Order: sequence, then structure tokens, then C-alpha cells
Amino acid sequence: MTERIERIEALLDEAEPAAIELVGELLELYGDGLARVMALAGELLAAELAGDELVSHLLVLHDLHPLPARARAEAAAAGAGAELLTLEDGVARLRVRASGCRSSATAGVERAVRAAAPEVERVEVELDERPVIPVESLTVRRGAATK
Repeated sequence: MTERIERIEALLDEAEPAAIELVGELLELYGDGLARVMALAGELLAAELAGDELVSHLLVLHDLHPLPARARAEAAAAGAGAELLTLEDGVARLRVRASGCRSSATAGVERAVRAAAPEVERVEVELDERPVIPVESLTVRRGAATK
């Protein structure tokens, strides 16, 4: 799908003004039709449609997605093992627990968030290097052991 979008963008860069206007009119027509489909679909079917990767992108394009960008980015981050800290002005800030290769973990989380919320322009990832189990919790307290 990404290749198709890139191809469309490249063609638009070379297109004549009338062709660009035609594409805009077609987008509006399809957007209006998609809005009617979503209105008729009902809540359950609309959620199922929004779960499809291609349909989800079209819903975002036409500002029809039933879930806000934050909810989509949050779910994608959680699914990729990260935590969404903020989503403001097109920038998603995430926290990822440090393990393994930083660049592959960062790239995977970024791809997941961008796929779920294409309106996110930039993803910033910080590593959470705190230990999974706090050291303090590993010590045995004497009073607790005798009870």
C-alpha cells in the first residue's frame, strides 16, 4: 500500500492542474460515499471496517475513522511493547523498555504507530532503562519472613 501511495504522490507531482483538480473531485466523491457507508454500517460493522488496514487509511484520509488518532496510536504502541506518552501537533512521544537492539525496537514501534495513525508526522522514542523488577523488591524483610 505504501508503494501505491508513493506512486500516486509522484504522479501528482508531474500532473497538470486539470488532472490534479480531477483527482480532488474524485476524492471528495469517494469520501462522501464512504461517509454514507460508515453512517449505514452501524457501530459494530464500522469498527470492523476500521480494523482493516486499507479501509482504515481511507477513513483517516476522509476524517471518518471512528477512533481518534490517540486511541489508535496508543493501541499500536502497546501492541509493539511501548507506551504512548503524548500525541501533540503530529508528534507521538513513546517510551520503550530497553532490551535488545535499540534501532530495531524503535523502528518496529514507529512503523506500528504510523500504520495505525498515518496523521502522525513524527515519532520520538525514548528508552526506559529502569530494571523490570526494582532491586528493592528483591530483598527479604525480616519481619515479613516470620509472619
